[in-house]
Amino acid sequence: MNDTTLRFLPGKNNAFTAKVEKISGQKLLACYQCGKCSAGCPMAAYMDILPNQIVRMAQLGMEKQLLASRSIWTCVSCLTCNSRCPKDIKIAEVIESLRETALRNGLRNDRLNIWEISPEVRADLPPIATISAMRKLTS
Repeated sequence: MNDTTLRFLPGKNNAFTAKVEKISGQKLLACYQCGKCSAGCPMAAYMDILPNQIVRMAQLGMEKQLLASRSIWTCVSCLTCNSRCPKDIKIAEVIESLRETALRNGLRNDRLNIWEISPEVRADLPPIATISAMRKLTS
């Protein structure tokens, strides 16, 4: 069996789905896969899994595949998906919850440590870069 084979066993992956729902504050089963989020996403062309597919995979508890995807890091949190969703699901928050889960599980250690940058260089950094780096360190 390869990684693209879908095996859904009721109850087996509910813990992951519940965790994503708790962190994101969203009800994943409200999504009926209309695809509007993916159709409007400016980063969709660069994603290996589209936003509506991310939600579907989270519904199915596909933790390993989601946390290994490039898409959760490609999302720029522009909130276009949120504004297009007819069910008012905040998909950007779902994606952020997946990033947080990956970071908390130690799956990534490539984030910027701003304290390794000299004070002179830090002074020239745009504030948003520093804030983003700190946010990633505290996720």
